[in-house]
Amino acid sequence: MKMLPLLLSLMVSAGTAATTDAAAPIPPPPDMFARENLVAWCIVPFDAKKRGPEERAAMLESLGLKRFAYDYRTEHIPTWDQELNALKRHNIELSAWWFPETLNDEAKQALELFLRHGVKPQLWVMGSGLPTKNATEQEARVEAEAARIKTIAAAAAPLGLYVALYNHGNWFGEPENQIAIIERLRRDGISNVGIVYNLHHGHAHLDRLPALMAQMKPYLLALNLNGMSRKPSNGILVIGQGEEDAYVLKVIKDSGWRGLVGILNHTNEDAATRLEANLDGLEKLLRNSSR
Repeated sequence: MKMLPLLLSLMVSAGTAATTDAAAPIPPPPDMFARENLVAWCIVPFDAKKRGPEERAAMLESLGLKRFAYDYRTEHIPTWDQELNALKRHNIELSAWWFPETLNDEAKQALELFLRHGVKPQLWVMGSGLPTKNATEQEARVEAEAARIKTIAAAAAPLGLYVALYNHGNWFGEPENQIAIIERLRRDGISNVGIVYNLHHGHAHLDRLPALMAQMKPYLLALNLNGMSRKPSNGILVIGQGEEDAYVLKVIKDSGWRGLVGILNHTNEDAATRLEANLDGLEKLLRNSSR
């Protein structure tokens, strides 16, 4: 245990100085929408029942879900080891981790955790920023954000981890800007950075979703589903309850992309109830689309 911080420090240093080709490609799943490929998301701080690690893992197993993306708050940090131990007992894969925006002490603690438990989740990293005003400002923003992400990616690569840029609105939430960051990193030999696209932050993208899927496809590591609507007040919706859901499902299928697909709670409801509603809604959409 005492050797882990030193080992991690050496790996981070090595990753900073080298290119980041250590992360292996993610194999496409045979059935992208199969329940065993679906990733439960936003069920830690978002859960009316406030489940602990054991209850949460048991709940996922009972729903037939095999993958989990971990979003946490400060109060959850002391139970990280319990969380990963519970996942192992219930045969749930830790597929992704809500990661800090910089390589701070909390981020390093998470990397030590992954090393200790032998897990390799995607690191979902957020950003922000107001729209840029001109080409010069845009170039400077891309450079600054690439430098920020590079530090995380260099630390992640020796552990075989991918970093996924998480759209959460603002400048950083636009896929074109994320692609520009990734391409800038690739010029420096950084190859373990991609995108996780969240439909619940993509309502405004509906008109150009086919074009965006084509643009994102070479970089897309995960996609989180949501009920989709053009009505501004409708943010987090059950899959199948949005008037644009059949269209969105067709766009995803037609894109030819294959990867991890997330379903979420992200409400104050019981996480199990909301996940089950999303599973039912998705299965109904899939049945209707195959007719």
